[in-house]
Amino acid sequence: MCYGTRVVREAEELEAFYNVTKLLGEDQLELELKYYHANGWSHPLMWVIPQEEPGRITPAMWGIMPSKNNGADYKEYFKNYKTFGGLNAKSEKLFDHFLYRYSWEHKRCIVPVDGFFEPHRIKPEKGKPYSIPFYFKKKNNDPINLAGIYTTTKDGWNTFAVLTKDATPMFEEIHNEKKRRPVIIADEDVDSWLHNDNDEDDVQQIIDDDMWEGELEAYPITRELYSRSVDSNRDEIIDKIGYDELSITWE
Repeated sequence: MCYGTRVVREAEELEAFYNVTKLLGEDQLELELKYYHANGWSHPLMWVIPQEEPGRITPAMWGIMPSKNNGADYKEYFKNYKTFGGLNAKSEKLFDHFLYRYSWEHKRCIVPVDGFFEPHRIKPEKGKPYSIPFYFKKKNNDPINLAGIYTTTKDGWNTFAVLTKDATPMFEEIHNEKKRRPVIIADEDVDSWLHNDNDEDDVQQIIDDDMWEGELEAYPITRELYSRSVDSNRDEIIDKIGYDELSITWE
């Protein structure tokens, strides 16, 4: 599942790439949302391109909440609602889940990131199982268009979740326990994903035919990404590291 991302481009770079402008409150005009490691469990603010304003990027909190709730109360909400912290949403449940079904039609979004992290589970003959993180990025270093859905809470916060689907071959080998992958919208389908007149079949087709995984590269990085005692929000967190116990064949 996608619980960590990397966003290092400045807002003006995203504006140029997606041909959008910032939508901000008066007190946030200089806001830059940049993270070497955006840990979803801390519910960071990230840029999204919302279906309701497809010519804009606007801040949204990672962790979807019902519109009847107050975004300011997110810590209390997620203390009681612990399933994935609202970070991911299974695309298979998009049209009938109590929360997602109110977002799929009019509140789809693009979450632009530079890369994201997924775990590879190691089960040694002796000792406890552990995870080795992999970093995923586009081979051409362009932004990755994560597919998301969002809500607007009672007090005006935008909150979002990243859509996931069954793993394709590369993801199945790397994300070998949960065997899932984020839905990644192809560059040529961004406008289609945000199109207002999509019906269920249209949305499902874009999810089914999302970006080919061959456009991505992935490699193992330091296990410090998962450490609570080490600052993982640093540039070199994505440096490649070799592990003798890895036997990934798709490379």
